[in-house]
Amino acid sequence: MSRAYPTPDIDQPTPLLGGLTPREFMRDYWQKKPLLIRQAIPGFQPSVTIRDVQTLARREEVESRLITHGDKGWSLKHGPFRGFPPASQPKWTLLVQGVDLHDDESAALLRQFRFISDARLDDLMVSIATDGGGVGPHVDSYDVFLLQGLGRRRWRTSNQADRALVPDLPLKILADFQPDADDILEPGDMLYLPPHVCHDGVAVGNGCMTLSIGFRVPSQATLARGLLESAADQLSAQHLGDPGLYGHPCLPGPDLSALYTDADIPATRQPAALPDQLVQATLDTLQRVRLDQAVAARFLGQWLTSLPDNALFDPADVSVSLAAAVPETGHLTLDRCTRLMYSGAQLFINGEVAEQACEPALAALADQRSLPAAELQGLAPTTLALLDEWLQEGWVHWTDD
Repeated sequence: MSRAYPTPDIDQPTPLLGGLTPREFMRDYWQKKPLLIRQAIPGFQPSVTIRDVQTLARREEVESRLITHGDKGWSLKHGPFRGFPPASQPKWTLLVQGVDLHDDESAALLRQFRFISDARLDDLMVSIATDGGGVGPHVDSYDVFLLQGLGRRRWRTSNQADRALVPDLPLKILADFQPDADDILEPGDMLYLPPHVCHDGVAVGNGCMTLSIGFRVPSQATLARGLLESAADQLSAQHLGDPGLYGHPCLPGPDLSALYTDADIPATRQPAALPDQLVQATLDTLQRVRLDQAVAARFLGQWLTSLPDNALFDPADVSVSLAAAVPETGHLTLDRCTRLMYSGAQLFINGEVAEQACEPALAALADQRSLPAAELQGLAPTTLALLDEWLQEGWVHWTDD
């Protein structure tokens, strides 16, 4: 069960951001320019070891990559792995995605960055490397915080416009990298990089571990496609008689069950040509689809809370029934894998739309990821019954004080 972190005070200076407040960081640096932070977490020690990372990379459901750079050039292999190069061999790197799904303290570390919306926060990737190990100079399309966990890593960055790549490589490596900043990070140091900043990280010595806090960056095409697919799914459900799927339980959607007709269409000498009438009818149908804020929120809520395949829950023996009686003491805490978000009255958990409207206590649970027993007193029986279902699924856990 993951340790809960309070929502960061956006107006409080923090070592995590080099003495800046989260408000100042978002205003001056986020998606604008890099920031090197010495001792962002003083005395930091990662909760996972190099052996732990290697163990994760052996698992089928965990995404991992092994990158080597030797006399024969660059090599990229995808896990799961049965073994790894010896620690004495230089210039190899192992990267493991989603470590926060498997380790409570890693999940807690990731959530120190919740001054940025959960809609953007993605996962914690851990890389381990021997001397000279890295993935080559490259550019990413997403924001990332690079926290040094063990050993040392040299980071060189550049704002160069030339993004040409070396051809015929398994990795996207810049052909002409011209760094304008060069820094070595020690454990506890952190580097923030906005999208499209060219960078190259190389291990200095063996036993190097870097933790990458990454962020989602959906393309406009992804958002548009998902929105239209969500609207189509809701319309299909409406046609099957479910009145509560069109953004609001009480709002009916348009009836699009009528079949296309083309009475009086003339005979054609061009049977392979698409009929203009059918094209126009298709456009007219789209005009009847209501794409509003509720539909968009429903799509985003389900999509952004959907879990990767390697998010596994381990329900404990539940010793409490909140619907029967809320204990006087204790805490309800979200599992480290659980994703809970809301928009207005809509509530989303782990890719599902909750039947229960989002009342203040459920919004507080989503924001704080933990609620004391006192804040559960007086909740509606339907809400407590829903929380009991989540307890049975292992999506939330109850701990006694």
